[in-house]
Amino acid sequence: MTEKETAEIRRRFRPDKTNITFLRGCYVNDKGEIVSEFRQALSSMQEQERENMMSLLKRSLSGTMGRNLIDISFATQQVAGSEEHSLLMKLRDSALEDDEAVHLFFQKAADSVSMEGDYLILLACESYDVPRRGKSLDELEEESPEVFSYFICSICPVKMSKPVLSYSHAQNEFHNCNVNWLVSAPELGFMFPSFDDRAANIYDALFYTRRITDGYREFIDAVFHTDIPMPAAEQKEAFDTILVEALDKDCSLEVVQAVHEQISDMMEDHKASKEEEPLTVSKQAVKNVLSSCGVAEEHMAAFEEKFDEQFGADAGLSPQNLVNVKKFELCTPDVTIQVKPECRDLVETRMIDGIKYILIRANEGVEVNGVDIQISE
Repeated sequence: MTEKETAEIRRRFRPDKTNITFLRGCYVNDKGEIVSEFRQALSSMQEQERENMMSLLKRSLSGTMGRNLIDISFATQQVAGSEEHSLLMKLRDSALEDDEAVHLFFQKAADSVSMEGDYLILLACESYDVPRRGKSLDELEEESPEVFSYFICSICPVKMSKPVLSYSHAQNEFHNCNVNWLVSAPELGFMFPSFDDRAANIYDALFYTRRITDGYREFIDAVFHTDIPMPAAEQKEAFDTILVEALDKDCSLEVVQAVHEQISDMMEDHKASKEEEPLTVSKQAVKNVLSSCGVAEEHMAAFEEKFDEQFGADAGLSPQNLVNVKKFELCTPDVTIQVKPECRDLVETRMIDGIKYILIRANEGVEVNGVDIQISE
C-alpha cells in the first residue's frame, strides 16, 4: 500500500464516515489466557466513547510505511488454500459474524502475542464504497463502482491508572480518585486485505507495529505464516554493521556523511515528486555513493557480499530505516555531539600530533551551560 491509500482508509475511522456497526473483542490476562470475549454495537456507546474507539482502531494504520507499517505478502499456494489465509478470508467474508472463526483467531493471537500485562484484541469490519477519482488527484466523485470489504485488528495494552488526588467541591476536600483499568494505544495490529490501487488485494495484508525494535515474529508466524522484513531498528543496525565491517579503514566521517546526505537528498526528491510508490534504497545506490567517496574496490566488493548475505541481492531498503533526516550525531565513550543535518559539513576529524580529534567549526554564538564564551587565538 502507498501512503496515500493508507491515508484514504485512515480517514474512514470517524463516527460520521465509518460503516462499522459493531466490534468483536477479547480480554487477555497477563498469563496469556482469554478471560472473556465480547461483541459491542457502536450505537450503544456515547459519542465520546465512539470517537475514542475509532481513534484506537485508526492508530493501527499510523506511522511510517516500511517502518511502522509493513506490507505482508502471501504466496500463491497460501491464497489457494492454506489454513491461515482461509481463516482471514472467513473473518472478512462473514463480516466477523462467524463465531467459530472469530474465537479461533482470538486463540491464535493470544497464544502468540508476548506482552507484559493484560491486553485487548479488537476486531472491526467495514465495507467501503470506493469513489472514483475526479480529474484532480485529490478530488473524489460520488459514483462508487468498487466496494472494499476489510477488517482491522488492534491489540491494545490495558494498564492500571496511577492513584491521583482530586478535589471535591461538594466536600471541600481532597480524595484519591478511583483506580481504573485504561486501554492504551495499540502495540500491534493489521488490516486485511490490503488496499492496493484502491481495491482489495487478498494477496497482501498491512501489518502495524508501534515499536520499530519489535517485529512480533511469533504473532506473524501464527496468523500469516510468512516472513517479513526485519524490524526497522534491526535494519539500521545491520546496515551500519555492514559499512563498518566491509569498509574497514575507509569507513570515515566523510563517507558516513556522504551516505547520510545522499540518502536524505533521495528522500527529499521523492517527496517533492509526489510519487505514490514508497521509495527504496538499492545496493547499487549505496555503492554509487561509496564509489564517489573513493572507497577502495576491495571494500566495495566486501560491501556487496555482506549486503547480499544480510538483505538479499535485489533487496530495496526503506531509507527511513537507514538514516534519520532530523538528526546527525557523533558519539565517543565520553562525549555526544548533535549537529543539525544540514550543518554536518561543520564537523571534521583530524589527527594532530598522533591524537585523534573531532573538530567543529565555530563562529559566533558559542555558549557553555548558557554562558556566552569567547574563543581566543
